[in-house]
Amino acid sequence: MPPNIRAANSLTVTRITRPRMTKTAQVTVLFADLRGYTTLAEKLAPAQIFPLLDEFFVVLAAATGAHGGQIFHVAGDGMMAGFGVGGTAEEGARGALAAGHTILSDFAALAERWRQHHSIETGLGIGLHTGEVALGLLGPPGKRHTTLVGDTVNVAARLCGRARAGEVLFSCTVAAALDAKTTRGDASALPIAFLHLPQFELRGRSAPLDIWCVPAPERLPLS
Repeated sequence: MPPNIRAANSLTVTRITRPRMTKTAQVTVLFADLRGYTTLAEKLAPAQIFPLLDEFFVVLAAATGAHGGQIFHVAGDGMMAGFGVGGTAEEGARGALAAGHTILSDFAALAERWRQHHSIETGLGIGLHTGEVALGLLGPPGKRHTTLVGDTVNVAARLCGRARAGEVLFSCTVAAALDAKTTRGDASALPIAFLHLPQFELRGRSAPLDIWCVPAPERLPLS
């Protein structure tokens, strides 16, 4: 058979991978993390822990939904939510800050009940950061779910880790997304008191960030 015919009959099959659908948006990311969980898990049997975590996530989900947020990830004793998806940066920042305040207020009663019934001390730390994220499906085949990806997510997680039990830390980008009255702490604009803190150097970040705090009425020595 002539070489040209042999070449014509030789086929190379290339698998074409369909690109995953993603979109970008300006979102305020909220991380909430239960403090004192290690002690809780040590003192209680696994069967006792399960209903407590269920109560915990009910509180987080209710506050998130009430202020226009979406839960994108839940793992163990923490949650990641996004606010302002499909809306404005100001709407997202206001919703996330209000949700963080509501979560802390509603969790206080739950923590008191756990203290009385189980003799355990728990608290919550919350971090917020506004910025661009990518939204898309991630995970192994058959287990993919919509989540958020980007530096904004990392910074919010770092702020959550720095927050003391019972307080919300939010970055300069959240403050910038709020109007001038809110950033001055005008109660008529947003009935939540907050403080401007010294700059924080977050692990893995090349430059420090300006940070604001919704302080806890009582700061618990939990991590």
